[in-house]
This record gives sequence, structure tokens and C-alpha cells, in this order.
Amino acid sequence: MYNWLNIIQEYLLPPTCILCNHQGWQGLDLCYPCYTQLAKNTHCCYHCAGELAIDAPLCGRCLSHPPAYDVTYAPLLHHGANRHLIAGLKFNAQYKNARLLGALLADNMQHHDGLPDCLLPVPLHKARYRERGFNQSIEIANAAGKILQIPVDVQSCVRHRDTPHQTTLTSKQRRTNVKNAFSMLKPIQARHIAIVDDVMTTGSTVQELASVLKKAGVERVDVWVCARA
Repeated sequence: MYNWLNIIQEYLLPPTCILCNHQGWQGLDLCYPCYTQLAKNTHCCYHCAGELAIDAPLCGRCLSHPPAYDVTYAPLLHHGANRHLIAGLKFNAQYKNARLLGALLADNMQHHDGLPDCLLPVPLHKARYRERGFNQSIEIANAAGKILQIPVDVQSCVRHRDTPHQTTLTSKQRRTNVKNAFSMLKPIQARHIAIVDDVMTTGSTVQELASVLKKAGVERVDVWVCARA
């Protein structure tokens, strides 16, 4: 019945490309020509998904200082149309962008084995949540989780410290900014968790959150981000 509802919905309200307003492709609000133009993150470090200039599995930084998280999946680069989609969601509450970004993330993960027990969106502090009215990471995680049939956990972890925006900070300042920003509200049962966020720049936020999860007994922490800066 669910499939029939999807078919009827697509017939009555066919998907339209967010970027160019042409007919969508494979049920997405994105046409195939625009999809092919998205900047893909094809050659990157296994741990942090940073772009690599040489043929190697890990970057020098992850070799010398392995992160608390185990692997990062970032199918896109934070360039051009990808940046436009993420900014539209984050600053203009374009929820359709979250559905598209979540679908693209889920499509990328369908090709990988060993999916996590649950998805954990990076929490926002309650003051930031009140200011923005939503958490873009939750919206993306809900879209991806629905497709992959993975539960989304928004109850176990909290951002108890309202940290300043990271945008203008250096790597060192970012690490200091998010230090001790997260805490667990209750014991977590999942042993394999994927942290979900929109963009990963230096990895300071997911590093801090992954450290908290590992200390709480989580055995494996993956990072799923829509785009890598």
C-alpha cells in the first residue's frame, strides 16, 4: 500500500528539480543533469573524508592523530550547488532540501555494508534551537533514516553548552570551542552509531561527540555528512 501511495503522489505531484525547476529524476527533487554536476567527494581519506592528492587510504593528519570516530562518509564536496542546498536548509528553512540531501546520503550508504544501529544527529543547544526553530541535522537524519529504515536517536545526547558559531574560527579555536560541549542524558544501548551532520570542515564537532559516545560504551562511531569542506 505504501508503494501505491508513493506512485499516486508522484503522479499527482511529480518531483521538480530544486536547482533548475525541471522534472525530477528517480523520485528526487533533482534532475539527472543537475545531479551529474554536483561536486562529488570521490578520492578522500577513509577516516575524515578529506580530499587526498595522492593515492593513499589515509591523510597525514589521521595517520599521526587517529580520530575518535572510525570512518567518515561524505558523498559531496561543499562547493557550488551543494553549498547552495545546505545553506538554503540551514538559513532559510528549506525543508525540501533536507529531504533531497538525506536521500542523496542514503543512496550513498546503500552501497556500504554494516549499517549502524541508529543515527544520531549532531545536537543543537536549546538556545540555538529556539533561535533557528529546527535542527538541520535532525531533518537530514530523518530523511535518510526513513529510506534506510534506521531509527534516529534525538534523546540520548545533548549539547549542554551554547558554543559560538565555528565559521570564523581556526582549527585550534574550533577544537577549544566544542570541548566538553556534549553529554549523555541516559545510557545508550546501540553499539554502532552514525553521527549525522550537514557539513564537516575540520571535524572538531564530530570528534568531540564521538569521544563522548565512545566513553559511553559505543563500540563503533561512523560519521555521515552530506558534504566535506
